[in-house]
Amino acid sequence: MSVAEREWLNLAISGDEEAFTRLVELYQTPVYNLCYRMLGNDHSAEDAAQETFWRAYRNLKRYDQQRSFITWLLSIAAHYCIDQQRKKRLPLFEMDEFPDFDIADPEIPNPEQEYNQGEEEAALHALVNKLNPQDRAAVILKYWYDCSEEEISQMLSLTVSAVKSRLHRARRQLAEMVSTQQPAAAERRRRNETSTL
Repeated sequence: MSVAEREWLNLAISGDEEAFTRLVELYQTPVYNLCYRMLGNDHSAEDAAQETFWRAYRNLKRYDQQRSFITWLLSIAAHYCIDQQRKKRLPLFEMDEFPDFDIADPEIPNPEQEYNQGEEEAALHALVNKLNPQDRAAVILKYWYDCSEEEISQMLSLTVSAVKSRLHRARRQLAEMVSTQQPAAAERRRRNETSTL
């Protein structure tokens, strides 16, 4: 945290609303991105981000300055999103970032490759949607935000061993889902290839 950010935080804790507004402007993108990845649509993510900052503002005097401020904010956001998912009892997870796919020449469009990439992204969406909300939050925080297991444990109010267990379980569950879906995906590709001949 920069000196200016620390100053804004101290002013905000003492009741300066302008300083808190600056903090919101500074951290709104990572908070929104986490909410979007967990809830899956713009409107819900905007509402969740707004609620996160409202809860942070109301509880600012209880913020432990020994912790990272962004970690504290993301913790509030993750808990709120988990609660929203539990209320709806629907797996609502979207990711707007995916692993890079090899493209021979980005200047030349390749419809087949774009189609395959779209299929892979859709499959990834479907798989991650099946994780329970806390496992999903742990995976997002670990692999998209590069949070340590200790930071995730603070954010999700879990022990470090519970975080490790959740991450292990989620990776195993995703691997099992991929292995069961690969034969079906191969069969779909084979049918598509034969229908174009």
